[in-house]
Amino acid sequence: MVGLGPTGRALAHRAMRAGLFVTAIDPRPKRLWSPTYACWVDELPEWLPPSAIATRIDAPTVWTNTEHRIERPYCVLSNPGLRDALPLDDATVLTGRATRVDAHAVELADGTIVRAAKVFDARGLSPVKQRRAVSAHGIFVSAETAAPMITDGEALLLDWRPDNGAGTDEPPSFLYAVPVGDSTVVFEETSLGLPGGMPRRELRERLLNRLAAHGIRVTGQEPSEAPQYPLDQPPPKSGVVGAIPFGSRGGMMHPTTSYSVGDSLALVDTAVNAVSEERDPVAALWPWRARLVYWMRMRGLWGLGRLTTDQSIAMFESFFSASPREQRALLSAHDDYAALGAVLFNTVAHLRPFRWRYDLVGWTNRNRWVGYDFDQPTVLTGRRPRSDDRTEIAAS
Repeated sequence: MVGLGPTGRALAHRAMRAGLFVTAIDPRPKRLWSPTYACWVDELPEWLPPSAIATRIDAPTVWTNTEHRIERPYCVLSNPGLRDALPLDDATVLTGRATRVDAHAVELADGTIVRAAKVFDARGLSPVKQRRAVSAHGIFVSAETAAPMITDGEALLLDWRPDNGAGTDEPPSFLYAVPVGDSTVVFEETSLGLPGGMPRRELRERLLNRLAAHGIRVTGQEPSEAPQYPLDQPPPKSGVVGAIPFGSRGGMMHPTTSYSVGDSLALVDTAVNAVSEERDPVAALWPWRARLVYWMRMRGLWGLGRLTTDQSIAMFESFFSASPREQRALLSAHDDYAALGAVLFNTVAHLRPFRWRYDLVGWTNRNRWVGYDFDQPTVLTGRRPRSDDRTEIAAS
């Protein structure tokens, strides 16, 4: 196993528990992960203990033109709790950076070569460059500071309310806000599907505008995070020659939501069982139904990445009127192609006004936002003027 992020560590742990001989390689195997990981509670495997969850939200909220309560429990994972739930006590753990990863051998920077019957590569994703990406800027505040927008037991998964100061002819972004445990809430301004991603400075400014609009004051000293990942990483082909990519590197980054940990944890035992039974793990992880689901979600990603803010709001308004099964098919189900096809069709069919459907399916404005210059002034949009330090404005 190369890479000991949450999914790599989970795969190594479960393989060890299945009686396989495991060698795990990572430059810093004892480090505690820093990103915020979240998923739907029903995605988590039964073997994962409750201590892996930091916060549970029974019915998170989505804001489009109206408020939607999603009656499906959601959770933020506890990084120390998750790591402690995945011990590697009987595995061989090597500290080192892999410079060559092949089907049966891994070469480390110091020249050490580690050989294995199967090599899984869970090192994460390559840089975004001009790929379709998720970009976010998050600020961690106390629950008391967050109270005007988030109270105990609540979460905002998608908040499209127009209070981030962006103009209507600028690439859209929304707010994601969840309690992460220890009486702390993270507010993240988020962009989905934009080619090359949205610059951190732009997301930060929009977030500060949004917080100020709700009376939330920050000092500029709060901890922050700025995740950015490509969303278009395809699943490997069956019979792959080389190491087996797993987790986000192996196509498990959801193209239209950017979630990967929940799906990866749910599929760990599928990969382990395939290895134990000497079957192709890629074929087990990616049957044709799952590949079809991925293909349809990629069409959703391309559509999402060319919409305006108003179109995005209308699209999500249409989507969240779907049935729970249809919502789950898009948001998390690995291979429910029938329900996914139905919800994608219905989302387009119910989008208003009619002409916006052409943008969503790519008949018009196919390359909207490609090459967009965030430094170019947009006088006609009513956008708030830029400042070198929006924190001072938000805190004043």
